[in-house]
Amino acid sequence: MTKEHYEEVDEAVGRQQQQQQPGIERDMEPAPIFDNGTKGAGRLRGKKALITGGDSGIGRAIALAFAKEGADLAIVYLDERERKDAEETLRAVEPYGVQTYMEQLDVSREENSAPLIQRVRQQLGGLNILVNNAGKQFPQSTIADISSDQLHETFETNFFGLFYVTKAAVAEMKEGDVILNTTSITAYNGSPELMDYAATKGAITAFTRSLALNLVDRGIRVNAVAPGPIWTPLIPATFDSEKVEHHGEDTPMERRGQPAEVAGAYVFLASDEASYMTGQTIHVNGGDYTSS
Repeated sequence: MTKEHYEEVDEAVGRQQQQQQPGIERDMEPAPIFDNGTKGAGRLRGKKALITGGDSGIGRAIALAFAKEGADLAIVYLDERERKDAEETLRAVEPYGVQTYMEQLDVSREENSAPLIQRVRQQLGGLNILVNNAGKQFPQSTIADISSDQLHETFETNFFGLFYVTKAAVAEMKEGDVILNTTSITAYNGSPELMDYAATKGAITAFTRSLALNLVDRGIRVNAVAPGPIWTPLIPATFDSEKVEHHGEDTPMERRGQPAEVAGAYVFLASDEASYMTGQTIHVNGGDYTSS
């Protein structure tokens, strides 16, 4: 996939909006690019991966990139509205012959986590790679506009859910396994309209570093990826149509990124090529180096 193609798709994005989090990929125009056209090299062959928020956006791109590298996949999506997106993700990975499993589940509920990990182990035969990617965001103009309910919902999905799933997964993991967390540029730069969301991403970044130190003696690596403005269903489900149209223009590259441009960072961190990396964050943000 060429730079020119990414730029062409970016320019085609007009005004659009969705009314419910975390958004539906099949309703986006143009559709996000989740396949960069590269071939896999077997770097994850034999691995079993679980991706939360794996139905669309960055999660879908990660699923395809992992499948190309030979990993069996389990993906989790939030509710019935996203089922068709999840099914499309599994159709996209089908040509690569990997084993797949999908499940509708709310990761924010602690009681769901241990049974989920057990079902993944039963369906795939184990768990080697956990990708915590599920998330929500609700913009507000001032701190006074952030209700207690919103604060709880944002933290319960973005951080508590990540914590619960990770806690359950660690009990099943062994030396050589990997945990990857999706943080955000907002954890480093802040965001005047996404204060609670940015706070969850800051918590994820600190948790990534701390868990990495905690698990280093067990040989389990923990790293993160911090995307910048990426064209995912979360964008039209978050912002008004004018902001959607101009999303990403303030980056040094002057465009939004595509999920396919982020997925490679997860592949690298999940593979043995990153064997000397833990507690680290890769920034994929169109050149906003001040965030790192």
